[in-house]
Amino acid sequence: MSDLQAILQEATATLAATTTVPHLEQTKARFLGKSGSLTEQLKALGKLPPDEKKTAGAAINEVKNQVEALINAAKARILNVELEAKLSAEAIDITLPGRTSGTGGLHPVSRSLERIEALFATMGFSVVDGPEIETDFYNFTALNTPENHPARSMHDTFYIEGSKNLLRTHTSPVQIRHMLGNKPPIRIICPGRVYRCDHDATHSPMFHQLEGLWIDQGISLADLKGTLTQFLNAYFERDNMHIRFRPSFFPFVEPGVEFDMEWENKGGKIKWLEIGGAGILHPAVLKNGGIDPEKYSGFAFGMGLDRLAMLKYGVNDLRLFFDNDIKFLSQFR
Repeated sequence: MSDLQAILQEATATLAATTTVPHLEQTKARFLGKSGSLTEQLKALGKLPPDEKKTAGAAINEVKNQVEALINAAKARILNVELEAKLSAEAIDITLPGRTSGTGGLHPVSRSLERIEALFATMGFSVVDGPEIETDFYNFTALNTPENHPARSMHDTFYIEGSKNLLRTHTSPVQIRHMLGNKPPIRIICPGRVYRCDHDATHSPMFHQLEGLWIDQGISLADLKGTLTQFLNAYFERDNMHIRFRPSFFPFVEPGVEFDMEWENKGGKIKWLEIGGAGILHPAVLKNGGIDPEKYSGFAFGMGLDRLAMLKYGVNDLRLFFDNDIKFLSQFR
């Protein structure tokens, strides 16, 4: 019996000094575990005479119940102290003004598109849309792109398994569809999502493209240059920007050019920035669109809408537009 009282006193003193849950678990094992002092007392009952077992067993169980009560009380005390400390550390200042729900805003690419559509509208251009899943005919054949052209490679184009369809690689198919259903004069822009197998800081498997088309009698490269110059000056809010043409090859135009804009001019030292490709429509493309190339001519141009947005807002990584980072996007509200 004296051993039980010593165990109870030791347990009382130890639990009173216990301040953490891990320490509490160690103390519990010390008295009630498989090799605990009270467990050893219970194991020793088998060595006692039968007439003493009942009395000794009752005494051990009573002390065991008291120790368990002490453990539960210590656990409640420790958890309460931890909770108070956590509440104190995470206290809320109820005098601060309430947080209102944030207001949404247009994505920078959508904002740029709205601005571009409005600018081209002032020049008489209409906005035309078309399907993003296209046929080989509209995406390649009708645009004078032969079967062995690199653009038809699986490394550049997403083909849909089990069909002859694909994800459009440009918005030019919209131009062909519009030409087949309308007669000149035609003056349209075709913005939309396009898809190519490309992914880095300035390219994305899905990106936005802006293409334009003007078909009428007597359309020339001079009309193309005037249109692009007027648009770029208005979009970047400048009044003296120049653009230049560089010869280039595109299957659907002849002649074809790449056009650069005067991005910076310091003391006559000009920094040119490539913006897109353009040219006079190839006669074969006019024929495929149901338009007489002997009577009409036209120009087409294409630019990366995402790139225009990057230049407008000073963004240096295209992927930021599609990461859905609220902190980044909230800058454009």
